[in-house]
Amino acid sequence: MTEARGSAGPNGATHARHTPGTPSWVSLMVHGLAATEEFYGALFGWEFRPGPQQLGPYVRALLDGREVAGIGQLPPDRHLPIAWTPYLASNDVDLTAETVRLCGGTVGVGPLDAAEAGRMAICSDPSGAVFGLWQAAQHLGTAITGVPGTPAWNELVTFESVTVAKFYESVFAYEEEAVVSADFDYVTLHIDGRPVAGIHGVGNALPRDRGPHWMTYFEVAGTDEAVAQVVDLGGHVLRPAHDSAHGRVATVADPEGARFSVIENPR
Repeated sequence: MTEARGSAGPNGATHARHTPGTPSWVSLMVHGLAATEEFYGALFGWEFRPGPQQLGPYVRALLDGREVAGIGQLPPDRHLPIAWTPYLASNDVDLTAETVRLCGGTVGVGPLDAAEAGRMAICSDPSGAVFGLWQAAQHLGTAITGVPGTPAWNELVTFESVTVAKFYESVFAYEEEAVVSADFDYVTLHIDGRPVAGIHGVGNALPRDRGPHWMTYFEVAGTDEAVAQVVDLGGHVLRPAHDSAHGRVATVADPEGARFSVIENPR
């Protein structure tokens, strides 16, 4: 992680329509929707209201009345990885989905309309990491950032950055900034000179049970307190809290195993 804030606005900034390629929403599909609402409600202070039901029961998480993220319920017979998934903004999901295919990715769901909210697709890159596409209509995406309980950064954790970075640059026209280091493989993706996401190549340190995947960082008021609360709520710690150049950070998992990071940004 080289830029924790990314597109986050300071002190609860709200956003208009997101520039194509910008992570505009994060969503989680789980088996136990009610229990998951309870976990994240206690951890982040989220409240919930119903969202589009095209793929089954789905709620939107709100913070101070503004939309932050989505949580949906998987059908009982679907045994998919439980994971937070970033949705990248698109002005034309159908065209972007076709570009994903042409560049070596796959489209697993859609494109399809999510009621009046917008149009979506769920894709995977050539390494298998899953991400979404979102073409906003009534629902623009995450409406508040830069305060505890909101997404702060999205990062692809993969084997190596070079090959997969070319895929994302081809699809979304990102500008690339690589970390020049013999032992650290990291690329920051920019739009209009602004960092929006990262790609971290970790080689053999990639979890064998997970494979390449996107990681969402959520801002918290205190990382150590948040980690303790995760454990109290039935989650577990994957990487203990530690200081970084961008704030104190830890990687955790919720009770169903969805991995995410919490970061306390230095002020």
